[in-house]
Amino acid sequence: MSQQAVPVVGLTGGMGAGKSTALEILRRRGAAVLSTDAVVHELIESDPVRQALVARFGEEIAPGGVVDRAAVATRAFANDDGRAWLEGLLWPLVGERVAEWVEQVRRRTPPPRAAVIEVPLLFESGITDGYDATLAVVAGEPLRRQRAAARGHALAEERSSRQLPQDEKARRATFVVRNDGTEEDLERELSAVLDKLGP
Repeated sequence: MSQQAVPVVGLTGGMGAGKSTALEILRRRGAAVLSTDAVVHELIESDPVRQALVARFGEEIAPGGVVDRAAVATRAFANDDGRAWLEGLLWPLVGERVAEWVEQVRRRTPPPRAAVIEVPLLFESGITDGYDATLAVVAGEPLRRQRAAARGHALAEERSSRQLPQDEKARRATFVVRNDGTEEDLERELSAVLDKLGP
């Protein structure tokens, strides 16, 4: 099997739609998975990024040398300049990590069914070139609100973080799965997507 045989899929969706659950199901069904949120958390702990954040936002965002992500978000999202600066710092680094990971995945024997990368701001970032397909997880607004609240978030934060409405994400995606039912329902839908992606 050639190195190109593993389809690379970008997974996205609105807050509370169930992206993490979908990612875990895809992993169980034989896909290699990566969360860019996890990559960002890793990068923020790294010395170069921490130093850049402190230089921009001040020592108080890293008490005891440990970056307080909530404090960074508060500063960065207070205005467009801060957000643009943070995206300019992190997105290229995330892109490098993702590219390295995809190369490693393509060398695995046997190859996984797909390489799935969870990217909350997939369409917003404009970085969709490296994907063979995109997958949007969607759910009804009341359910998303309930799930987001259970994690201490509000759907209003989705708009403030510049996320596209979920309908728009669904319109742009190659595949759309609904996550309004049980986990088994979601697993069936995701299995069907994996079947469409290849052997």
